[in-house]
Amino acid sequence: MDGTQMPAATAALTARYGAGAEPKAGPWNDTIALLLSHRSVRGFKPDALPAGTLETMVAAAQSAATSSNLQTWSVVAVDDPAVRAELAAIAGNQKHIEQCPIFLVFLADVSRNARLAQEAGTELAGMPFLESFLVAAIDAALAAQNAVVAAESLGLSTVYIGALRNDVQRVAALLGLPPGATPVFGLCVGHALPGREGAVKPRLPQAAVLHHERYDAEDAGHRAAYDPRMADFSARHEMGATTWTQRVIARLGTMKALSGRDRLKDALVALGFPLR
Repeated sequence: MDGTQMPAATAALTARYGAGAEPKAGPWNDTIALLLSHRSVRGFKPDALPAGTLETMVAAAQSAATSSNLQTWSVVAVDDPAVRAELAAIAGNQKHIEQCPIFLVFLADVSRNARLAQEAGTELAGMPFLESFLVAAIDAALAAQNAVVAAESLGLSTVYIGALRNDVQRVAALLGLPPGATPVFGLCVGHALPGREGAVKPRLPQAAVLHHERYDAEDAGHRAAYDPRMADFSARHEMGATTWTQRVIARLGTMKALSGRDRLKDALVALGFPLR
């Protein structure tokens, strides 16, 4: 890293980890700077985006790694205001689903390969197993992250909508999905409304997630150091539960917090994923 990059790298790492918690700056470039600047945005201008934006994002998505080149994912671009309104309601009334110029629903999709096998007059013995669903969900996540990076490189903002999993069967019906295809999350894309640009949210110290040779389950004070940083972030951005510890407990501590996702396994089976 040359001397002109060092201040930018240090500032980006400090924004992501907090002063005193940032790792030492290493190799640096514009791509890494873009990745570290990621933030979720929940307010969008309705303005249409340049022609070809969607297709460019999908090209980036299709360039992501995919297990054994199975390409077991698909994406539905939803423009119909009525369908968007229903999806927003499923997702806990997240109005940015209705605001953003591009709304995408990423799918774990083994249906295409099932049709391939049917046309070939054969059976795919590995299809009914949990592994096939897991591969498809991972494929969709990798593809979506490529799409997000592409969008952010174009100056756009994004936010993932995991709450579509509150009712995957209803989402599947709205989108006309075949058996073997299920929504895993949505994605809002567009230009942020003024004042809704979001901020870089601090993450756990690297020592909490980076292990060398063997997993180290000792907390070593990582959470105690991180909680105040999240509390400060929450206070500055008028968010609910203050510390990270409180957020984890609020999100996972009750069945109600799952918002119906405690029934996800049964719903996936009904949508054509036997999960054996």
